[in-house]
Amino acid sequence: MKSFLALCSILFLSCSNDFGIEKSPINTSQKATIKTFGGAKNDVFNAIKKTADGGYIIAGYTQSNNADVGIKTNTSFDFWVQKYNAQNSLEWQKTFGGSNDDRAADIIQTSDGNFAVLGYTTSSDVDVSANAGAQDFWLIKISATGNLLWEKTYGFSGADYGTKLLETSAGGFILTGVLDVTASGGQGNAKSNSVKHAGGDYWVIKTDNAGTLKWSKYFGGSFTDTPLGVVETADNHYLIAGSSDSNDFNITNNKGSYDYWVTKVSNSGILVWEKSFGGSEIDEARAITTTNDGDFIIAGDTRSSDKDVTTNNGAADVWAVKISTEGNLIWQKTYGGTSFDAARAISKTEDNGFLIAGSSRSLDNNFENKGQNDALILKIDANGNLQSQQTFGGSEIDFLYGITQLNNNTIIAVGESSSSDQDISENKGFTDALKIILE
Repeated sequence: MKSFLALCSILFLSCSNDFGIEKSPINTSQKATIKTFGGAKNDVFNAIKKTADGGYIIAGYTQSNNADVGIKTNTSFDFWVQKYNAQNSLEWQKTFGGSNDDRAADIIQTSDGNFAVLGYTTSSDVDVSANAGAQDFWLIKISATGNLLWEKTYGFSGADYGTKLLETSAGGFILTGVLDVTASGGQGNAKSNSVKHAGGDYWVIKTDNAGTLKWSKYFGGSFTDTPLGVVETADNHYLIAGSSDSNDFNITNNKGSYDYWVTKVSNSGILVWEKSFGGSEIDEARAITTTNDGDFIIAGDTRSSDKDVTTNNGAADVWAVKISTEGNLIWQKTYGGTSFDAARAISKTEDNGFLIAGSSRSLDNNFENKGQNDALILKIDANGNLQSQQTFGGSEIDFLYGITQLNNNTIIAVGESSSSDQDISENKGFTDALKIILE
């Protein structure tokens, strides 16, 4: 479960120039409404997107079948989708899955007003028509009112899982995720028995509007390569950001341990270029977004303080990197204190800035911590300068995985919480889904 696998949280400091930090973060006084959702088991919100009607859509997964999740009949994990209007009123919620473990990672609104959800499934019954092995990518299309329109699985005999998706400007979908190379029957990189593969490859799938496979490509090296963000470029290709600790096959310039690894892939699935960013320690990219000037910002966390990373405040910092369309580093900024601070999501704001969500364990550099990991939201401007920061939590682990700004400037962030004190008034089970509204 993410709470217990997460090594760190997120905190931040603003930068006074392109390659430094300013140790004077700003706390905001926005009104915060914090609510948990779930039942007696484990419940998580993984992604949120604003919708064309001024509201928003949330996707995650639930194991519960009571309390807020009375719509389920069993206690296996299922996709969980909630739709809200612009007034934060729940319009509908639905679960999708089979009798085993099914977890949603990302959701988008499609051009026809419906929704597509990507994650993984270990089921082969009920809503899931087929499964090739332990885990498959699972893509579902649902209507504007939450009815299942169609579903598709993609995978081999191992633990393959989807991470991000987008609808392309030409129609159809791009799916990213991880290919379990060892169990793939000869797919991916490092295929020979003489080169043992320690992890997975970036797996990129292009489908048509009905989810029918058009092409499937793998990128990576002989270690662990994990894609966690994808955007379409102005020339209708795709930029994929994630992390890699490989230094062979497609990876030509590993800086040390895990790096931010960014690939540009053509609309026919050809690798155009690849770049690594980081230092000698662990650097993991978690999200990417476009900028209004045609470039890209990648958010994640870093433990390095050398090479591409000019400053580290201790343990892990949030690390934001701006790159050009050719993959050249324009600026990089770190935000954090002396403990573990990590980013998990980034989204653009109406004023050309960016929101970053994640968590923080730090107690210095103007960070407050109420115990374990606290949920964290930071706002930066177009140049990466810190404009505001807030942490929320209780005495247990609280984490954010998605964030968006609505048309009325309300900020909604989602994740998970194990707390039931301080900022978190209620916990219904083990882990509850968490939603924070800033107005």
